[in-house]
Amino acid sequence: MLPPPSSPQASRDLLDVLIRAGLITVLVLFCFQIFHPFLNLMLWSMILAITLYPLQRRLRLKGRLGGRDGRIATLIILIAIIILLVPLYLLGTSIAESVEKALVMVKSGDLHVRPPAESVASWPLVGKPLHAFWLQAATDMTGLVQQFRPQLREITITLLGTLTNMGMALLVFIASLMIAGIFMAYGEGGARSAKEIATRLSGPRRGPQLTVLCTATIRAVAQGVVGIAFIQMLLVGVAFVVKGIPGAGLLALAVLLLGIMQLPATLITIPVIIYVFSSEGASTAVIVFSVYVFIAGLADNVLKPLLLGRGVDVPMPVVLIGALGGMISNGVIGLFIGPVVLAVGYQLFWQWVRDSPGDGPDSPLPR
Repeated sequence: MLPPPSSPQASRDLLDVLIRAGLITVLVLFCFQIFHPFLNLMLWSMILAITLYPLQRRLRLKGRLGGRDGRIATLIILIAIIILLVPLYLLGTSIAESVEKALVMVKSGDLHVRPPAESVASWPLVGKPLHAFWLQAATDMTGLVQQFRPQLREITITLLGTLTNMGMALLVFIASLMIAGIFMAYGEGGARSAKEIATRLSGPRRGPQLTVLCTATIRAVAQGVVGIAFIQMLLVGVAFVVKGIPGAGLLALAVLLLGIMQLPATLITIPVIIYVFSSEGASTAVIVFSVYVFIAGLADNVLKPLLLGRGVDVPMPVVLIGALGGMISNGVIGLFIGPVVLAVGYQLFWQWVRDSPGDGPDSPLPR
């Protein structure tokens, strides 16, 4: 029989439990504090490893590179880094050239703005102030710059900070790719460890099914959201760079961000097409460029059914909230991690909701 609650033995047992729980809590908090600076890096590495592992397994089954996981993973990561750095170098060069040209035009006074048409003043609500601002920009650009110097300085500082954050995010992404290669080299062991953890939490029958669900969700969101946005950025950005569009690199990055937030890239491509037509006229090169950019801006409509449909369906609001919340909480890198993590949580939540109240921990997941 158990001793009565008021006995000295029960008090000692309760004290032992509290001390152990307190020590475990302190240990967990210290471990989290030590690991927290690397949390985003490891999450991103795990997402990349899970997304790229099917390619490694396919190459291994074909007997390429001796069928060794380490060699195959190293080759995949090296090719991915090269594919990433080449277009980013071109986009970075385009950004630098655009900024340099803008500074030269401002300093030399060659920046001219066409005066507005008289019909602009008749526009409702914003017509008169817009006409006055536009007219001042056309006749006295120096005075306008002096008038808005504090605002321009703040905008410049904000843009420089954003570019710095993007540069850091790029370095984190490259480091994540390298760590993902290590995870992929030990992919079989990692898969067994994930199943063991899920089995310990949910039982021997449901644990492996939860592992499959999380893996499918990560791959579906990473390929269908982040991957499509990156492909679309490359398609549109290369055309902008070749055509010499001012600020081509920044516009391509805007296409990437819009794609992750599930907004249409035509918000960028259509204004660029209008700008090219208004500045160069309707030549053959302009028409070919416009048709290509317009189709590239709609490429996600073709790619999403091919990539996002392989796995699980995640509602667009979940992806949008994950992207915005991740960007607010963790900067640019959170824009990529947020949709994946929130989608996994969403799927796990609905699997728990669909469980019948009588299901035990070892009962299979509902289909």
